[in-house]
Amino acid sequence: MAKEFTQPTDRKVMLDRRREEKMAESAHAYVRGNTAQFYEWLIRDGGKAKIPSGPPIWICGDCHIGNLGPVANLTGEIEIQIRDLDQTVIGNPALDLIRLGLSLAMAARGSDLPGVTTAKMIEALIDAYTRTLAGRSQKVKSKQIVPIQRVMHAALRRRWRHLAEERIEDVTPQIPLGRKFWPLTREEKKGLRALFKGEKERKLIAILMAKRKAKKIKLIDAAYWMKGCSSLGRVRYAALVRANGKYRILDIKEATKAAASAAKSSDMPADYAERVVAGARSLSPFLGDRMIATTLEKRSVVVRELRPQDIKFDLSTLTQEEAVLTARLFSEVVGKAHARQMTRAERKAWAKELRTDHTTSLDAPSWLWNAVLALVSEHEASYLSHCRKFASA
Repeated sequence: MAKEFTQPTDRKVMLDRRREEKMAESAHAYVRGNTAQFYEWLIRDGGKAKIPSGPPIWICGDCHIGNLGPVANLTGEIEIQIRDLDQTVIGNPALDLIRLGLSLAMAARGSDLPGVTTAKMIEALIDAYTRTLAGRSQKVKSKQIVPIQRVMHAALRRRWRHLAEERIEDVTPQIPLGRKFWPLTREEKKGLRALFKGEKERKLIAILMAKRKAKKIKLIDAAYWMKGCSSLGRVRYAALVRANGKYRILDIKEATKAAASAAKSSDMPADYAERVVAGARSLSPFLGDRMIATTLEKRSVVVRELRPQDIKFDLSTLTQEEAVLTARLFSEVVGKAHARQMTRAERKAWAKELRTDHTTSLDAPSWLWNAVLALVSEHEASYLSHCRKFASA
């Protein structure tokens, strides 16, 4: 029986429906797919939380736990880094901490952990982050957290054939159309073929192949790719290319205006894709080195190579101890990404600023706790309203 797949004329309806469906799966999924609500709250009520202002640096802008995970560099080394930089801007690093705190709190609720766990996670978050700024973090090992250990072991074992089987369901050089991959229009096929004749793309593929020059680059197959949640609705393609006798799978994703709040005096690239790549190279070098910004059919797009080791964590079944250790581990990752952009004096001053406004009963600054508390309350209510509308649609 032939597979059914979405035609180009039906994409928008299907993408909108899928995004609503994914956001209804859980309160945490709703948070991941609704970055805009976070920044709407920041503009409306952020001042009440008395959020401190750190040195303007590249921040993730959408720092939830789904956007952190194992990432491989060009030589195959693996580190846990930030994986999605769509919302990256030069801004206040405190915003990444609040967004991460909200995500951790919602994940704890999804794992049916008691409220005291959330309090301990927020404490661990700020403690690990400030320790990382000071260069004296207490390193959390992946083996201490079973779900993370499982994924890290899998990442180390994975090879190209695993990526091919997972993404395109086969090791043969073809992308099968179906639920995730949809057919292209004639114009899209023409645009993608032209894309890989460009000098930027040739340089990227040469780097990926560890060659000075990539010869005989050929686009083998391509499809529209339904992937993500908050990014659903943007133009996105999966492309299978061959160069120097080897295959690579590339993710071609439209870059759009960031919802994240940027520093007013920031000197960011005006081009959306250039912004994403610049942020990635500052925050996640393993990922940034495998990306370029270019244009496709007058759209600003980011071209990124997919590597077998880039897989997501499943953190739906954490114990209380694992939840606190996860908060500490992810905070160290974010702290490291922020710290490499600051001078020693800036790191010291920022760590001191973050430790202000403590209460006597909670080892986390009240601005962070109050912000997370307000955001959890708002997102829980919005999630239920979303589910009600989705169920009646």
